[in-house]
Amino acid sequence: MSLPIWILTGPTACGKTDIAVNIAETLGAEIVSADSMLVYCGMDIGTEKPLPEVRNKIRHHLIDIVEPWEEYSVGRYARDFESVIHEVHQRGKPFIVVGGTALYLKAIMNGLFEGPSADWEYRNYLKSVVVKQGSGFLHKMLADVDPETARKLHFNDQKRIIRALEVFKKTGIKISSFQTQFGRNNPRYDCIIVAINYDRDILYKRIEARVDKMFHRGLVNEVQTLLKNQMGLSKQASQALGYKEVIDFFNGKYTIPQANDMIKRNTRRFAKRQMTWFRSFSNIHWVHAQADDDVKYLSTKVIELFTNNKPLLKGTIL
Repeated sequence: MSLPIWILTGPTACGKTDIAVNIAETLGAEIVSADSMLVYCGMDIGTEKPLPEVRNKIRHHLIDIVEPWEEYSVGRYARDFESVIHEVHQRGKPFIVVGGTALYLKAIMNGLFEGPSADWEYRNYLKSVVVKQGSGFLHKMLADVDPETARKLHFNDQKRIIRALEVFKKTGIKISSFQTQFGRNNPRYDCIIVAINYDRDILYKRIEARVDKMFHRGLVNEVQTLLKNQMGLSKQASQALGYKEVIDFFNGKYTIPQANDMIKRNTRRFAKRQMTWFRSFSNIHWVHAQADDDVKYLSTKVIELFTNNKPLLKGTIL
Protein backbone atom coordinates (compact mmCIF):
# COMPACT_ATOMS: atom_id res chain seq x y z
CA MET A 1 0.00 0.00 0.00
CA SER A 2 1.34 3.45 -0.94
CA LEU A 3 2.23 5.87 1.82
CA PRO A 4 0.19 9.09 1.70
CA ILE A 5 2.44 12.16 1.70
CA TRP A 6 1.41 15.80 1.95
CA ILE A 7 3.62 18.21 -0.02
CA LEU A 8 3.46 22.01 0.31
CA THR A 9 5.21 24.03 -2.37
CA GLY A 10 5.06 27.27 -4.32
CA PRO A 11 7.43 29.85 -5.81
CA THR A 12 10.12 31.46 -3.72
CA ALA A 13 8.84 34.14 -1.29
CA CYS A 14 5.28 32.78 -1.28
CA GLY A 15 5.48 32.13 2.46
CA LYS A 16 5.31 28.33 2.38
CA THR A 17 7.82 27.94 5.24
CA ASP A 18 5.75 30.01 7.68
CA ILE A 19 2.58 28.21 6.58
CA ALA A 20 4.23 24.83 7.08
CA VAL A 21 5.38 25.79 10.57
CA ASN A 22 1.85 26.87 11.45
CA ILE A 23 0.43 23.60 10.13
CA ALA A 24 3.06 21.58 12.00
CA GLU A 25 2.19 23.38 15.24
CA THR A 26 -1.52 22.78 14.68
CA LEU A 27 -1.19 19.07 13.86
CA GLY A 28 1.86 18.13 15.92
CA ALA A 29 3.78 17.30 12.75
CA GLU A 30 7.43 17.41 11.71
CA ILE A 31 8.78 19.10 8.58
CA VAL A 32 10.87 17.55 5.82
CA SER A 33 12.63 20.04 3.55
CA ALA A 34 12.56 19.74 -0.24
CA ASP A 35 14.93 22.66 -0.84
CA SER A 36 18.30 22.12 -2.51
CA MET A 37 20.03 24.97 -0.64
CA LEU A 38 18.74 24.30 2.89
CA VAL A 39 20.95 21.20 2.97
CA TYR A 40 24.04 23.41 3.39
CA CYS A 41 25.38 24.37 6.81
CA GLY A 42 26.21 28.05 7.19
CA MET A 43 24.00 29.19 4.32
CA ASP A 44 21.22 30.57 6.48
CA ILE A 45 20.30 34.14 5.57
CA GLY A 46 20.30 33.81 1.79
CA THR A 47 18.17 30.67 1.96
CA GLU A 48 15.70 32.03 4.53
CA LYS A 49 16.42 28.94 6.61
CA PRO A 50 14.01 28.45 9.54
CA LEU A 51 15.40 30.13 12.65
CA PRO A 52 16.97 27.97 15.40
CA GLU A 53 14.12 28.73 17.81
CA VAL A 54 11.62 27.43 15.26
CA ARG A 55 13.64 24.28 14.62
CA ASN A 56 14.00 23.71 18.36
CA LYS A 57 10.22 23.77 18.67
CA ILE A 58 9.38 21.76 15.53
CA ARG A 59 11.63 19.01 14.29
CA HIS A 60 12.98 19.64 10.78
CA HIS A 61 14.67 17.11 8.50
CA LEU A 62 17.15 17.40 5.59
CA ILE A 63 18.42 20.81 6.70
CA ASP A 64 22.11 21.43 7.54
CA ILE A 65 23.20 17.95 6.45
CA VAL A 66 26.24 18.80 4.27
CA GLU A 67 29.06 21.33 4.34
CA PRO A 68 29.04 24.16 1.76
CA TRP A 69 32.12 22.77 0.00
CA GLU A 70 30.36 19.45 -0.68
CA GLU A 71 28.31 18.59 -3.75
CA TYR A 72 24.77 17.35 -3.13
CA SER A 73 22.69 15.73 -5.86
CA VAL A 74 19.04 14.93 -6.39
CA GLY A 75 20.01 11.27 -6.24
CA ARG A 76 21.46 11.72 -2.77
CA TYR A 77 18.39 13.67 -1.75
CA ALA A 78 16.12 10.82 -2.87
CA ARG A 79 18.09 8.36 -0.75
CA ASP A 80 18.12 10.69 2.26
CA PHE A 81 14.39 11.27 1.86
CA GLU A 82 13.72 7.51 1.87
CA SER A 83 15.74 7.13 5.06
CA VAL A 84 13.99 10.02 6.81
CA ILE A 85 10.43 8.99 6.03
CA HIS A 86 11.17 5.42 7.07
CA GLU A 87 12.47 6.63 10.44
CA VAL A 88 9.57 9.04 10.98
CA HIS A 89 7.01 6.47 9.90
CA GLN A 90 8.47 3.95 12.31
CA ARG A 91 7.82 6.44 15.12
CA GLY A 92 4.24 6.95 13.93
CA LYS A 93 4.85 10.68 13.62
CA PRO A 94 3.13 12.78 10.92
CA PHE A 95 5.13 15.15 8.76
CA ILE A 96 4.70 17.56 5.88
CA VAL A 97 7.15 17.92 2.97
CA VAL A 98 7.92 21.57 2.23
CA GLY A 99 10.03 23.13 -0.49
CA GLY A 100 10.26 24.57 -3.95
CA THR A 101 13.03 22.54 -5.62
CA ALA A 102 11.09 21.00 -8.48
CA LEU A 103 13.56 18.18 -9.16
CA TYR A 104 13.36 17.05 -5.55
CA LEU A 105 9.56 17.03 -5.73
CA LYS A 106 9.66 15.14 -9.02
CA ALA A 107 11.99 12.57 -7.45
CA ILE A 108 9.50 12.03 -4.62
CA MET A 109 6.40 11.90 -6.80
CA ASN A 110 7.68 10.17 -9.92
CA GLY A 111 10.76 8.23 -8.93
CA LEU A 112 14.27 9.10 -9.98
CA PHE A 113 16.50 8.57 -12.97
CA GLU A 114 20.06 8.26 -11.65
CA GLY A 115 22.53 8.58 -14.48
CA PRO A 116 26.32 8.66 -14.45
CA SER A 117 28.25 11.18 -12.38
CA ALA A 118 29.11 14.61 -13.72
CA ASP A 119 31.95 15.08 -16.20
CA TRP A 120 32.98 18.67 -15.52
CA GLU A 121 35.61 18.76 -18.26
CA TYR A 122 33.05 17.76 -20.88
CA ARG A 123 30.46 20.16 -19.44
CA ASN A 124 32.91 23.04 -19.67
CA TYR A 125 33.67 22.07 -23.27
CA LEU A 126 29.96 22.12 -24.14
CA LYS A 127 29.58 25.52 -22.47
CA SER A 128 32.44 26.80 -24.65
CA VAL A 129 30.53 25.49 -27.68
CA VAL A 130 27.54 27.59 -26.64
CA VAL A 131 29.72 30.70 -26.33
CA LYS A 132 31.25 30.17 -29.77
CA GLN A 133 28.31 28.80 -31.76
CA GLY A 134 25.16 29.40 -29.73
CA SER A 135 22.51 27.33 -27.95
CA GLY A 136 20.97 26.25 -31.23
CA PHE A 137 24.13 24.40 -32.22
CA LEU A 138 24.18 22.54 -28.90
CA HIS A 139 20.54 21.58 -29.37
CA LYS A 140 21.39 20.24 -32.85
CA MET A 141 24.19 18.14 -31.32
CA LEU A 142 21.61 16.56 -29.05
CA ALA A 143 19.10 16.08 -31.86
CA ASP A 144 21.73 14.11 -33.80
CA VAL A 145 22.15 11.53 -31.01
CA ASP A 146 18.85 11.67 -29.10
CA PRO A 147 16.09 13.30 -31.16
CA GLU A 148 13.37 12.29 -28.67
CA THR A 149 14.98 14.25 -25.84
CA ALA A 150 15.80 17.15 -28.16
CA ARG A 151 12.12 17.49 -29.10
CA LYS A 152 11.22 17.83 -25.42
CA LEU A 153 13.83 20.48 -24.61
CA HIS A 154 13.83 24.13 -25.62
CA PHE A 155 17.07 25.08 -27.38
CA ASN A 156 17.82 27.53 -24.54
CA ASP A 157 17.51 24.83 -21.85
CA GLN A 158 21.28 24.61 -21.74
CA LYS A 159 21.56 22.75 -18.42
CA ARG A 160 19.41 19.78 -19.46
CA ILE A 161 20.82 19.64 -22.99
CA ILE A 162 24.33 19.43 -21.56
CA ARG A 163 23.26 16.70 -19.14
CA ALA A 164 21.69 14.67 -21.96
CA LEU A 165 24.83 14.95 -24.07
CA GLU A 166 26.96 14.06 -21.06
CA VAL A 167 24.92 10.90 -20.37
CA PHE A 168 25.22 9.82 -24.00
CA LYS A 169 28.98 10.46 -24.05
CA LYS A 170 29.59 8.47 -20.84
CA THR A 171 27.24 5.55 -21.52
CA GLY A 172 26.49 5.50 -25.24
CA ILE A 173 22.82 5.30 -24.28
CA LYS A 174 20.19 7.99 -24.83
CA ILE A 175 18.97 9.67 -21.68
CA SER A 176 15.41 9.17 -22.97
CA SER A 177 15.99 5.40 -22.76
CA PHE A 178 17.06 5.69 -19.13
CA GLN A 179 14.04 7.81 -18.30
CA THR A 180 11.23 5.55 -19.49
CA GLN A 181 9.93 5.18 -15.95
CA PHE A 182 10.49 8.83 -15.00
CA GLY A 183 7.31 10.90 -15.06
CA ARG A 184 5.04 8.10 -13.89
CA ASN A 185 3.62 8.10 -10.40
CA ASN A 186 5.94 6.63 -7.80
CA PRO A 187 4.10 3.49 -6.62
CA ARG A 188 5.55 3.80 -3.12
CA TYR A 189 3.90 7.14 -2.34
CA ASP A 190 0.45 8.61 -2.68
CA CYS A 191 1.39 12.28 -2.97
CA ILE A 192 -0.99 15.19 -2.53
CA ILE A 193 0.65 18.45 -3.50
CA VAL A 194 -0.65 21.91 -2.61
CA ALA A 195 0.96 25.09 -3.96
CA ILE A 196 0.68 28.68 -2.78
CA ASN A 197 0.32 31.24 -5.55
CA TYR A 198 0.05 35.04 -5.63
CA ASP A 199 -0.66 37.36 -8.51
CA ARG A 200 2.63 38.26 -10.15
CA ASP A 201 2.78 41.88 -8.93
CA ILE A 202 2.17 40.82 -5.34
CA LEU A 203 4.74 38.04 -5.52
CA TYR A 204 7.33 40.39 -6.97
CA LYS A 205 6.80 42.84 -4.09
CA ARG A 206 7.25 39.96 -1.65
CA ILE A 207 10.48 38.98 -3.44
CA GLU A 208 11.82 42.52 -3.22
CA ALA A 209 10.98 42.74 0.49
CA ARG A 210 12.61 39.38 1.11
CA VAL A 211 15.85 40.37 -0.63
CA ASP A 212 16.03 43.67 1.27
CA LYS A 213 15.49 41.74 4.50
CA MET A 214 18.34 39.36 3.63
CA PHE A 215 20.76 42.27 3.21
CA HIS A 216 19.53 43.86 6.43
CA ARG A 217 20.11 40.59 8.31
CA GLY A 218 23.72 40.38 7.10
CA LEU A 219 23.84 38.42 3.84
CA VAL A 220 27.10 40.11 2.78
CA ASN A 221 28.84 39.12 6.02
CA GLU A 222 27.50 35.57 5.72
CA VAL A 223 28.94 35.20 2.22
CA GLN A 224 32.23 36.72 3.33
CA THR A 225 32.49 34.14 6.13
CA LEU A 226 31.82 31.33 3.67
CA LEU A 227 34.48 32.61 1.27
CA LYS A 228 37.08 32.85 4.04
CA ASN A 229 36.85 29.11 4.70
CA GLN A 230 39.86 27.42 3.11
CA MET A 231 37.63 24.56 1.91
CA GLY A 232 35.81 26.99 -0.37
CA LEU A 233 32.35 26.49 -1.86
CA SER A 234 31.07 23.73 -4.11
CA LYS A 235 29.93 24.63 -7.61
CA GLN A 236 26.35 24.14 -6.50
CA ALA A 237 26.63 26.29 -3.39
CA SER A 238 28.53 29.08 -5.15
CA GLN A 239 25.79 29.34 -7.79
CA ALA A 240 22.97 29.59 -5.25
CA LEU A 241 20.58 32.48 -5.76
CA GLY A 242 21.68 35.41 -3.62
CA TYR A 243 25.12 33.98 -2.96
CA LYS A 244 26.36 34.12 -6.53
CA GLU A 245 25.54 37.82 -6.84
CA VAL A 246 27.25 38.71 -3.55
CA ILE A 247 30.29 36.66 -4.57
CA ASP A 248 30.30 38.73 -7.77
CA PHE A 249 30.33 41.84 -5.54
CA PHE A 250 33.45 40.59 -3.75
CA ASN A 251 35.00 39.90 -7.17
CA GLY A 252 34.38 43.52 -8.18
CA LYS A 253 31.61 42.85 -10.68
CA TYR A 254 28.84 44.68 -8.77
CA THR A 255 28.37 47.30 -6.10
CA ILE A 256 26.15 46.33 -3.17
CA PRO A 257 23.09 48.12 -4.65
CA GLN A 258 23.74 46.42 -7.99
CA ALA A 259 24.04 43.01 -6.31
CA ASN A 260 20.74 43.70 -4.52
CA ASP A 261 19.05 44.56 -7.82
CA MET A 262 20.50 41.49 -9.55
CA ILE A 263 19.25 39.17 -6.81
CA LYS A 264 15.77 40.64 -7.16
CA ARG A 265 15.84 40.26 -10.91
CA ASN A 266 17.19 36.71 -10.82
CA THR A 267 14.74 35.71 -8.09
CA ARG A 268 11.81 36.96 -10.18
CA ARG A 269 13.08 34.88 -13.10
CA PHE A 270 13.55 31.87 -10.85
CA ALA A 271 9.99 32.19 -9.52
CA LYS A 272 8.71 32.24 -13.09
CA ARG A 273 10.59 29.03 -13.90
CA GLN A 274 9.27 27.41 -10.72
CA MET A 275 5.69 28.21 -11.73
CA THR A 276 6.28 26.60 -15.12
CA TRP A 277 7.44 23.45 -13.36
CA PHE A 278 4.55 23.41 -10.88
CA ARG A 279 1.94 23.83 -13.61
CA SER A 280 3.28 20.65 -15.20
CA PHE A 281 2.34 18.64 -12.10
CA SER A 282 -0.91 16.83 -12.85
CA ASN A 283 -1.98 16.32 -9.24
CA ILE A 284 -1.43 19.83 -7.88
CA HIS A 285 -3.99 21.84 -5.88
CA TRP A 286 -3.65 25.63 -5.82
CA VAL A 287 -4.23 28.12 -3.02
CA HIS A 288 -4.59 31.52 -4.68
CA ALA A 289 -3.48 33.89 -1.94
CA GLN A 290 -4.29 37.58 -1.59
CA ALA A 291 -1.95 40.28 -0.33
CA ASP A 292 -3.76 40.60 3.01
CA ASP A 293 -4.16 36.86 3.74
CA ASP A 294 -2.41 35.95 6.98
CA VAL A 295 -0.52 32.74 7.74
CA LYS A 296 -3.26 31.25 9.89
CA TYR A 297 -5.89 31.71 7.16
CA LEU A 298 -3.64 30.23 4.45
CA SER A 299 -2.72 27.33 6.73
CA THR A 300 -6.41 26.53 7.16
CA LYS A 301 -6.93 26.57 3.38
CA VAL A 302 -3.96 24.26 2.86
CA ILE A 303 -5.12 21.79 5.52
CA GLU A 304 -8.58 21.74 3.94
CA LEU A 305 -7.13 20.80 0.57
CA PHE A 306 -5.00 18.07 2.09
CA THR A 307 -7.74 16.55 4.22
CA ASN A 308 -10.40 16.77 1.50
CA ASN A 309 -8.21 14.59 -0.67
CA LYS A 310 -6.98 12.18 2.00
CA PRO A 311 -8.43 11.64 5.48
CA LEU A 312 -6.00 12.38 8.31
CA LEU A 313 -5.51 9.26 10.39
CA LYS A 314 -3.29 8.60 13.38
CA GLY A 315 0.20 7.73 12.20
CA THR A 316 -0.45 9.03 8.69
CA ILE A 317 2.45 10.72 6.92
CA LEU A 318 1.24 14.21 6.04
